[in-house]
Amino acid sequence: MDSPTDPTQLESVEENDTLPELPLGTSTAAAYIGAAIHNATFAQPPPSPRTPAQAVNVDYFDPAGVGELRRSMSRVSERSVLRPRSQRALSVVSRHAPSDVESEATVAATDGPFDFEKTLKSVMRRIDESDITKRQLGVAFENLRVVGLGATATYQPTMGSELNLMKFADIVKNARHPSVRDILSGFEGCVKPGEMLLVLGRPGAGCTTLLKVLANQRSDYHAVHGDVLYDSFTPEEIAKQYRGDIQYCPEDDVHFATLTVRETLDFAAKTRTPHTRIHESRKDHIRTITDVIMTVFGLRHVKDTLVGDARVRGVSGGEKKRVSISEVLTSRSLLTSWDNSTRGLDASTALEFVRALRLATDIAHVSTIVSIYQAGESLYELFDKVCVINEGKMAYFGPADRARQYFIDMGYEPANRQTTADFLVAVTDAHGRIFRSDFDGVPPRTADEFAEYFKRSELGRLNKEDLESYREQFVGQPDKKDIYRLSHRAEHAKTTPLNSPYIISIPMQARALMLRRLQIIKGAIATQVIQIMSFVLQAIIIGTIFLRVQNSTATFFSQGGVLFFALLFSALSTMAEIPALFIQRPIVLRHSRAAMYHPFVEALALTLVDVPITAVTIIIYCIVLYFLVGLQQSAGQFFIFLLFIYIMTLTMKGWFRSLAAVFRSPAPAQAIAGISVLVLTLYTGYSLPQPYMIGALRWITYINPLKYAFEALIVNQFHTINAQCASLIPSGPGYENVSITNQVCTTVGSEPGQATVNGLRYVELSFGYSYSHLWRNFGVVVAFGIGFTCILLCLSEYNLRVAGDSSVTLFKRGSKTQAVDSVSTNDEEKHTSSEGETGPIVVNLEEARKAMEATPESKNTFSFENLTYVVPVHGGHRKLLDGVSGYVAPGKLTALMGESGAGKTTLLNVLSERTSGGVVSGSRFMNGQSLPSDFRAQTGYVQQMDTHLPTATVREALLFSAQLRQPASVSLAEKEAYVEKCLKMCGLESHADAVVGSLGVEHRKRTTIGVELVAKPSLIFLDEPTSGLDSQSAWAIVCFLRSLADSGQSIVCTIHQPSAELFEVFDRLLLLRKGGQTVYFGDLGPKSTTLINYFQNSGGRQCGAAENPAEYILDVIGAGATATSDIDWNEAWKKSDFARNLVTELDDIHTEGRGRPPVEVVLKSSFATPWLFQVGTLIKRDLQSHWRDPSYMLAKMGVNIAGGLLIGFTFFKAKDGIQGTQNKLFAIFMSTIISVPLSNQLQVPFIDMRSIYEIRERHSSMYSWTALLTSQILVEMPWNILGSTIYFLCWYWTVAFPTDRAGFTYLVLGVAFPLYYTTVGQAVAAMCPNVEIAALVFSFLFSFVLSFNGVLQPFRELGWWRWMYRLSPYTYLIEALLGQAVGHSEITCAPVELVKVELPSGQTCDQYLGNFINTAGGYVTSPNATGSCEYCAYRTTDAFLGESFNISYSNHWRDFGIFCAFIIFNIACIFLFTYLFRIRTGSVVGWVKKRLVRRS
Repeated sequence: MDSPTDPTQLESVEENDTLPELPLGTSTAAAYIGAAIHNATFAQPPPSPRTPAQAVNVDYFDPAGVGELRRSMSRVSERSVLRPRSQRALSVVSRHAPSDVESEATVAATDGPFDFEKTLKSVMRRIDESDITKRQLGVAFENLRVVGLGATATYQPTMGSELNLMKFADIVKNARHPSVRDILSGFEGCVKPGEMLLVLGRPGAGCTTLLKVLANQRSDYHAVHGDVLYDSFTPEEIAKQYRGDIQYCPEDDVHFATLTVRETLDFAAKTRTPHTRIHESRKDHIRTITDVIMTVFGLRHVKDTLVGDARVRGVSGGEKKRVSISEVLTSRSLLTSWDNSTRGLDASTALEFVRALRLATDIAHVSTIVSIYQAGESLYELFDKVCVINEGKMAYFGPADRARQYFIDMGYEPANRQTTADFLVAVTDAHGRIFRSDFDGVPPRTADEFAEYFKRSELGRLNKEDLESYREQFVGQPDKKDIYRLSHRAEHAKTTPLNSPYIISIPMQARALMLRRLQIIKGAIATQVIQIMSFVLQAIIIGTIFLRVQNSTATFFSQGGVLFFALLFSALSTMAEIPALFIQRPIVLRHSRAAMYHPFVEALALTLVDVPITAVTIIIYCIVLYFLVGLQQSAGQFFIFLLFIYIMTLTMKGWFRSLAAVFRSPAPAQAIAGISVLVLTLYTGYSLPQPYMIGALRWITYINPLKYAFEALIVNQFHTINAQCASLIPSGPGYENVSITNQVCTTVGSEPGQATVNGLRYVELSFGYSYSHLWRNFGVVVAFGIGFTCILLCLSEYNLRVAGDSSVTLFKRGSKTQAVDSVSTNDEEKHTSSEGETGPIVVNLEEARKAMEATPESKNTFSFENLTYVVPVHGGHRKLLDGVSGYVAPGKLTALMGESGAGKTTLLNVLSERTSGGVVSGSRFMNGQSLPSDFRAQTGYVQQMDTHLPTATVREALLFSAQLRQPASVSLAEKEAYVEKCLKMCGLESHADAVVGSLGVEHRKRTTIGVELVAKPSLIFLDEPTSGLDSQSAWAIVCFLRSLADSGQSIVCTIHQPSAELFEVFDRLLLLRKGGQTVYFGDLGPKSTTLINYFQNSGGRQCGAAENPAEYILDVIGAGATATSDIDWNEAWKKSDFARNLVTELDDIHTEGRGRPPVEVVLKSSFATPWLFQVGTLIKRDLQSHWRDPSYMLAKMGVNIAGGLLIGFTFFKAKDGIQGTQNKLFAIFMSTIISVPLSNQLQVPFIDMRSIYEIRERHSSMYSWTALLTSQILVEMPWNILGSTIYFLCWYWTVAFPTDRAGFTYLVLGVAFPLYYTTVGQAVAAMCPNVEIAALVFSFLFSFVLSFNGVLQPFRELGWWRWMYRLSPYTYLIEALLGQAVGHSEITCAPVELVKVELPSGQTCDQYLGNFINTAGGYVTSPNATGSCEYCAYRTTDAFLGESFNISYSNHWRDFGIFCAFIIFNIACIFLFTYLFRIRTGSVVGWVKKRLVRRS
């Protein structure tokens, strides 16, 4: 059917007809979208002639949904007819351009069957009657040049390089004169509304840069030169006023995981709903637009499903792509750049994605720019234009349907069945292009030659004419510019500034964002419940520790402790939000660039929503804690306590969120937050009262909001207290009849002649606090809260960037290999693949072939019969594999294919014996005999994810595998020689000293294959080796596999839909359909003829001459989202001659194999090498990893240095009085808190290394898990001892501990303590699945040992919890440290600590108090004084520590021994927890039940 160019012809369009792009008007679907949901720009003046791209049906994704939408729109149309014309003809301005739709009566329901297109046309007519103006946007660029920053280093950083003083000179030099390079240069062309441009190029060629610059995102680059015009607007005008009309969508689909699909789209529609609409309320508009978008893109069935992410289960990958498209369309973008959005998708899902873009471009008449790797032919045909980039130069820009012939005419030819996109990219690769044999001239070879050739070509001239035509039509047209501006302004809400890029007002943004925040919380309600429960649990624990404190001076210290802890826990618990804020930052940045909302409004909404939620949590927390402890029982004091805890929590939320807003990555934010916690805690005034602080640091208290809140809580609690004195001087035997006049209380604030102590006087003298400051402090805390919030809002608005990874290849320091690619950019370009990278692969091809020929050829045939795999699921069982049979012959390359969910990876896991759970039935044989016991060790498994230690070099990764997987009888020299041979085979010689973590995708995949090859496997399994690669890298990998197979290796490889040329590299195919059922097993035949003939002869359609056989077979069997088949291909297979031949072949293989000796068992034990050798090899690897991770090591040392100096100078030169002794106690107590950040730090490499073991190395029987744990423990210990040694040196003499006691203190704090926190941190990590949970569990457990060690609540007051005091390792740590460092010393009371006792007449101090001193201890300053004397409660530190904290000097060696026992216990727990939680299959509960059943 011809394309209807006149909208009046739409009456003849049938419901199922294809709706092609309309050059002169709108598509019928666009008419509806434009009118009813105000989501598009249409109807432009006729563009330059071009071949229309393949169109897509509007009901492609959801025919049933579109049908329902038609019925729904029929009712809407009918209601619209019944409205008076005066209500319908709204004089508004919108985004739509004038239409040529002729007047026609509206179709009423009585006109017969509803016609969707007629209804859309009638809606369009009403738009014209309403004088609605449309707008549209294209882009033109000329002489475009993008400059990026160059690399500053090509060698891997290490601890040595980071501490090198010359590094700082280099930093200054690079800051003053940064090295720059051109990323793109010489680009020109245009993209008009309704056009789709495909951008092709090798990774690193500049595709991402072009997409970003055309989407007006220039901040990632050093400079952008040349002309870029969006019609008549400059990039500056677009950025300032219209940036919502242009969007860049990164390849990753980043959304709020706990929002549903509908909530995600509703929010986008809400923030971009125009003020001018057709007789629709705002609410109706939002509902209509989301319903239509979800229906057209097939998302109705998942509308109430969470979007999800890696941790939250949500929609599928393909559906998430469509959510991303829908969000962009819902937010009504006019020009969109999609960056490699098909990465990781199989070809059928990728085709769905691009079809969706084609549909969106046709409907909304927008401009679409897409970059894609491995684009199939059917996908390529959907585009209007293509741009080919060759190393930053424009090799081609023009019609997509003429590009192939252009390069053929240039002198190159495509490979057999090579797709157009692959051919275009291959031409830019010096080692991938094929020269035409019949071409006489010299085709261009370099990037500059390609660019010059195109400029001189006919298509280059046409491109210039197209650009000039665009300029004449759209650039410098003030009338069109005014219409565009007027259309944009008309969309603004009444209170929104007309020049703002945002179309809804700030209050409207705040409402929408607050609702979204509530929806996010609702989606993750379990997190909120856990948080409230943790608060309640902490309140119960602390409340029972300080249960029902007595009205006695003995509990004054305890009451201060409970107030301090209550404040501290509620305030510091908010620090856990920092990682979550960084996770959402890319989303907020993307939404801000789409002009959905101001980022500061999002931060404000987060704060406002937190107000009631935090209130609920804090009210529950305070009620439980306050009344368990039994603080002052008056309503006023309780509500003041509640108020300050609540306000302080909100204030500290503001502080930590502001910290997160300052930085671009979470690591420095968390480090600064950790140090700030230490500072805030030390200078609150509890552990060290303000009068005792040194003057140089006392100023910190004035900028510490916790200090003001703590003062308020203390005076609020104590101002009504008149406590009974717990210790009168003198008292006891002989003093029963002494008058109160001659007695005094030892508590600070007591007065002679009184048996009670006024609480307010106590806090005034002890802390320097005043009750008159209560409400002043409330104002100060509120001011801090408002200040932090304002800082947060400002930073949120202007600092939304996230730190990016460098793409430069790093090399080991000292290596002679020169960097192949020494240039890096700070943009998001994929890893650069220059000619220098692929060059060595070709140069060494002959050497690689020789190396392969020298490897022993495998003679073993692996076979499998009737494999079935059943796994338990909720409500029953699911069969993942159903009777699969086949074999893998040596020297053959076998492909394993099928649609997503067909069971390809599952079959690979079953064949390689790597399944966990479920029941596998069927047989697996090697040469017709049972598999050897070390089968897993004899096979190689190349996983889809390239899991390696990122700091190791390629050579080290291969050598590590060879050392542990080849038998111990093989010498190290032989292993090293074989590693060098494998490096040649894999084409990795030039990258042998490159760091694995910095490699590109292709070289990382080659490394993964190499790691398996060095084990000399008899059989190799590969899972999706080409996934995520560009077409040239995929071709290189498959050719490498082909060469391995040719050398005698047996290879099985799962692969997503490959190109035709890739497909033909394989010898044999096993094809599965959903349910794990066999559809085909057999040879492909020359040019896949055997395979194609099988399907054609079995009832399938004919395969086109140019059709990709891989796509053909999947389409025929009904794979993919849209294809269907009437033939049961599994039944057809079972009845075919091929299936019968397979049974015969298997019988022959088994008969022949059983006549040979069984496959030799290589390993005589579970592993190839002895346990001690494994430990030694692992220790070497771990030490290298630590040395090459300077950020981790410097952070470890930094925390120790900062903590040592801060705590040391806080308690600087502590005196010998009572308070001075207590200061020394807190100097030691605060030193133990350093273990929290240090333990959290070391959990990260522990879990990372464990992940590498679990994902790859465990399945290969490389080494024992006990060897891994042993090495992990032994490697961490010396570094942590070094850190604690530095801490000790910074801290010990600063606090003025005695030098003669430094030895034991160092032994405990510098050696035993780091051993303890190393092992306890690893023990907690051993039972946790990830770092975040490990940090939470450790912090929770640490709060126990912190609470029960007798410092916050003295032993005498612990009551029921004394058993926990004896179980806490920190009890013995603190007693050992404090008892030995402070014990056996004299106390000299400060004047404020002396109590004045009025003497009976005629008696001296010695006569009156002598008996009491002999019994209770203490001393008087003047024994012979009369009238009154000054008494100090303690003469020795032993008396003070023993009475107050149950600490004894004589126990320090006992305590050291007990503490060492805890370390041994921790080590045992590391092994036990790892076994129970990570090694054993099944649940721990099930394991315990089985043991109990056996015993009974």
